Parts: sequence; structure tokens; C-alpha cells
Amino acid sequence: MKTVQIALVCMVALTAPGIAQNALKTTFPDGSPISSWFTTIRKVNLAQLGKRYVITDFGVKTDSSLVQTDAIQRVIDVAAGKGGGVVIIPKGTFRSGGLFFKPKTHLHLADGAVLKGSDNIADYPKLPSRMEGQSLDYFSALVNAYQVDGFTISGKGTIDGNGLRFWEAFWARRKENPNCTNLEVSRPRLVFIWKCNNVQVEDVKLHNAGFWTSHYYQCQNVKVLNAHIFSPYKPVKAPSTDAIDIDACTNVLIKGCYLSVNDDAIALKGGKGPWADRVPSNGANTNILIEDCEFGFCHSALTCGSEAIHNRNIVMRNCHVSEASRVLWLKMRPDTPQLYEYITVENIKGQAHSLLYAKPWTQFYDLQGRRDQPLSFANHVVLKNIELECDTFFDVAVSERDKLADFTFENFTVKSKNPAIDKTVVKGFVLKNVRINSRMIE
Repeated sequence: MKTVQIALVCMVALTAPGIAQNALKTTFPDGSPISSWFTTIRKVNLAQLGKRYVITDFGVKTDSSLVQTDAIQRVIDVAAGKGGGVVIIPKGTFRSGGLFFKPKTHLHLADGAVLKGSDNIADYPKLPSRMEGQSLDYFSALVNAYQVDGFTISGKGTIDGNGLRFWEAFWARRKENPNCTNLEVSRPRLVFIWKCNNVQVEDVKLHNAGFWTSHYYQCQNVKVLNAHIFSPYKPVKAPSTDAIDIDACTNVLIKGCYLSVNDDAIALKGGKGPWADRVPSNGANTNILIEDCEFGFCHSALTCGSEAIHNRNIVMRNCHVSEASRVLWLKMRPDTPQLYEYITVENIKGQAHSLLYAKPWTQFYDLQGRRDQPLSFANHVVLKNIELECDTFFDVAVSERDKLADFTFENFTVKSKNPAIDKTVVKGFVLKNVRINSRMIE
């Protein structure tokens, strides 16, 4: 009996850390519960989406040389007029400009289907939109949904932005003017979803975007599941092809995705400018969960900014990175009031240039006449259970306008060419079991 009791005590002691870790997974960093919505994964069921509208049954031709925007849009409009349904892209390549989904309509791409974007910007109408933290008139995306609650994009097919012509035009302009803005060369996004609740994007391939790959603005309850998101960085770099831009959204789950693009993989946005926190069209990102993802080449796996005023309750966990320039990037924009709080990055393995990167972001700096610089804050940031090879694990150099507080590094096994860390830049910096190049850091 005594032997059994001892064995039980040992088992409890061995499993206690695991139990504690599982308990943490039920709450966001500020202690609020992670609701069952985040853990309930249901595949899109076509049978529950209404009638199926296969585009080739409605006059769309199987001819990849034709741009058939109007013909495909008519199918969407027919489905909407009859109470909704799912628009199906069958096997084959179908070229189009901007398409606009209506309430109760959905998009499904069959295995082998390619919805390929036109490379002529004239096929993307200019209309009220949102880009780079501003509300402005801009070109539509290839796939657009505005106020389409319950919108889904599903299937094993591909949405291909056909972006090469746009990329080449951008680099030609950048060669003429190294300080040109992203908006000087007209380029379409791949997917833009605005003011839609209960959105699900699953299984699809989102490739070769002309500009941002997928942009979610003012949405609630968005799930991006098992998507393959890719734009190249060689031989031609695909500029500003962010994989997922989350812009003033609440409750977002990104799970099981592969992301490799020539910019940030996941960027949290929400507004920019010296009075951005007073602009009604701007807003916070809250309750964002990123898990079980693979990051290929990207400027950063997870980025706060550069057009962001408030990010709260952000979790990235159980992910692998390779070829990432940074794992976590805090862009401290000196012309914008910012608050990044309650951010946890845990259970990360792989290779990156930098683990944590936090520096002022001064590109296109503009105080717009404001006499004082707004302050930026980042607090309650936790990096935990990290196994990484990198060049610089702590790449932080903030200004006097940037206030960093309450950072925790815990359970690190890191190899770094530059092992230096300056704890003085953070007020309240806790290090627990942090090993850099086999040496414990205190």
C-alpha cells in the first residue's frame, strides 16, 4: 500500500505542470475565459448552405483565357435573388475581376478549381473601402463580402491573385521613387471581408495576391481553418502580400494554416494617425487565437501594427516557424497612440532571424499638425516554452515615447548568434528558466 501511495504522489507531481498548462489554455491572457466557440470546429456542410449553383451551369465557360467577371457575378446575383445558396467553382481555371457576394451566398471551390484574378486593375472597381488603417476609396478585391453574415469560403480549390504584373509594376515604381507608398501602384487584394459576422474560411489555397491576401475588417467570430496561404519572395518578391490582416475585429480563430508570404503573415491592424483612437471607423482587435500553424518565409509570424491602436488578448501557440524574419513584432508607431496588451506567444519551435522585435516604425511618419507625439504602450507580454534558433533573440530598441511593462520570458531553449538582452527597456521584466546558448539568463 505504501508503495502504491508513493507512486500516486509521483504521478501527481509529474503531471501537475501539464494540468496547469491545460488550465491556462482555457483563458485569455487577461484571465477572461476562452469560450467554447474557439474550441468547436465544424466543417462547412454544403448541404446546409442551400441550393448549389455551379457556375458552368449558368453560362460560364471553361476557358482560362477569358475574363468572365460579369458572367460569374450573375450567378452570385441569381443565388441571392432566390434566397441564397453556394456558388461552386468546378474543376478548371476561371478568370475574373472583382466579385461581390450577397447575403446568404457562399463560395465553394472544388478540388482542382482555380478562381484566377485578372491582372488588369480596370477589372476591379474603385469604391469605399479600407486600406492601411484608413477609410478611403480603393480597388475591390477579387472576392468581396460586405455585411454577409455567415459567409463561408470552402473547398480544396485555389483563389489565385495572378499578381505578377502588379508586383513588377510596384518594384518599377519603387525603383523610380524609393519612398513611394504602397498605394501609389494600384493593386487588388485577394479577399476582403467587411462587417461580416460568423465567417468561416477553410481548406482553400489563397495564392499569389496582388496586394494583401486576406483582409477582415470590423468582423466578429471569424474562423480561418487549414488554409494554405502563399505568395513568393523569389524570384520576384510579391510586395505587401500579408497573409491575414485582422482589422478592428473581435473573436478570431486561425488554426492549422500554412502561411508564407513576402510580408507579415498575421498582422493586427485597426487605424493610424495622431488622433486614430477618436476615429469611429477604427477599433481594437480583441480575443485573437492563433494555433497549430506553420509559418514559412514572412517578415513576421505575428505583428502588432503598424496601423493599430489597440490589440488585447492575443494568443499564438503550438506553432512552428521557419524562414521567418521575426516571431513577434511590435511596431511602435510614433505618430499613433497605441496599446498592445495581454499578448501570449507559447509553445513555439523553429528558426527565425529574431524572436522578439520591438522598435519605432517611422515609415510615412505624419503627425498631421499635432504638436505632441502620442505615447505607445505594450504590456503583459508573455513568451513561453520557446525552442528556437535565431540570429538575435531580443531585438528591442524603443524610444522615450514607447512604454514597455510587465514582460515575462519563461522556459526558453534558444540558440542565438547575439545573446544580448537589455532588461532596462522593460519595466517589470521576469525571466524564468531562460537558457540562451546553454547559459541560464537571469
